[in-house]
Amino acid sequence: MASIVRPSLLRQTALAAKPAFRNSALRASAFHTSTRRSAFISPGPQRIEGTVNDPAPVPPPSAAHGSYHWTFERLLAAGLVPLSVAPFAAGSLNPTTDAILCSAVLLHSHIGFQSVIIDYIPQKSHPGLRKLFMWGLNLATLTVGVGLYEFETNDVGVTEAIKKLWKA
Repeated sequence: MASIVRPSLLRQTALAAKPAFRNSALRASAFHTSTRRSAFISPGPQRIEGTVNDPAPVPPPSAAHGSYHWTFERLLAAGLVPLSVAPFAAGSLNPTTDAILCSAVLLHSHIGFQSVIIDYIPQKSHPGLRKLFMWGLNLATLTVGVGLYEFETNDVGVTEAIKKLWKA
């Protein structure tokens, strides 16, 4: 009885029963197994450096990377939950809570985009492109920081703007 519900047996039975289904299944499977791929970044040179018996390189110890860095990211992400509620609870006329919220969101976004660049643009094969994206991220973070500062000091502020948009 258990052999009847095997997927391979069901597939064979369905393919044998309806020839029209078999043709569409073959077309669908040919479509799904296509080897044509388009990628933003080329794979780069494929070369092996060293031998199989070489040890993995150990990075130099740094307090800014590793467990302290990970702990800071987690604390920042967890701290955004109460920080997103605090300006609304304290009132929108409190610029300190607005500034802390804007700084935390900006730093959280910068760290997140930096992780994406590190993960998807390899240093070995594309060092120039990685450096370009890192400088672009730093420039974008600086631009957004200046914009948020101007919005906080010369306009209504982020919390009041969100309140106005919510009521609109």
